[in-house]
Amino acid sequence: MGKPKKYDFSGYATKVNVKCSDGRTILPNAFEHMDGKKVPFVYQHLHNDPKNVLGHAILENRKDGVYAYVSLNDTENGKTAKALIEHGDVSALSIYANGLVQKANSVAHGVIREVSLVLSGANPEAYIDNLQFAHADGTPGDVDETEAFITLGA
Repeated sequence: MGKPKKYDFSGYATKVNVKCSDGRTILPNAFEHMDGKKVPFVYQHLHNDPKNVLGHAILENRKDGVYAYVSLNDTENGKTAKALIEHGDVSALSIYANGLVQKANSVAHGVIREVSLVLSGANPEAYIDNLQFAHADGTPGDVDETEAFITLGA
């Protein structure tokens, strides 16, 4: 799966071979069947109110984890989340998964139901690493602003 053409930011929803705060470790390819799937993006795993849905995430299975390309909604809560992310106030991601197949404390398979923006994630290596928010001129957020196009003549 290639990355989506348009998204607001991206990062690791979960990393493999990292012990999470719940004592579990995600094994490589535990979620490979989720590659290319779209899941809700919510705040703090709160499922009890549709206002907590901030957008959606497109998942990409990688050898070192599950990467998420996230698009935020144009709602009040989506805009608030965007401001928090752009400002660097919140950068942790987390997954909610069920249907888990475990070997001791290692997760070999499961179904990711959502990706969350969280204050502190269970997996210490799951975080936002790429902002793509458009600038006022419409260019993506990761454009190298030290570059310039210089032309001669009228």
